[in-house]
Amino acid sequence: MRKIGFVGVALVALSFTLTACGGSDNSDSTSKAAPTMSASKAAMQSADKTGMFAGLNGKKVTGAAKVSGSAVTLSGFSSDEGPDLHVYLTNGTDEAAVSAGKQLGAVKFDGKSQMFALNGVDASMYKDVVIHCDKAKAVFGAAKLS
Repeated sequence: MRKIGFVGVALVALSFTLTACGGSDNSDSTSKAAPTMSASKAAMQSADKTGMFAGLNGKKVTGAAKVSGSAVTLSGFSSDEGPDLHVYLTNGTDEAAVSAGKQLGAVKFDGKSQMFALNGVDASMYKDVVIHCDKAKAVFGAAKLS
């Protein structure tokens, strides 16, 4: 008799657990699960932007930049060597634009593929990815995003 009681209690507990986790097959429309992707996240993914690097100020920078989701990715990247190269999101390619932009991190001049987290930066606010030598205060190159 004890085993039957224990099994009954276990089945009731399992039933409550499954119901709490959404395992119930209710036809009530209010119990439907919400979409897993928020509208803003979907908008960010559909707003991917890309651009091709061009050298500036007598420097050579090549490759592609892609802004998608929560990162900026450089591919096929190559740059002239500099002592303190960083990647920025900016709205222009001069020193004022770099100062007003967002630095994403140090870039390796010979790293063909590199990724930089946006860390909450709203990339839709920027139109350029810039390679900048912070020590020399010089823009090496930029990719116009579209």
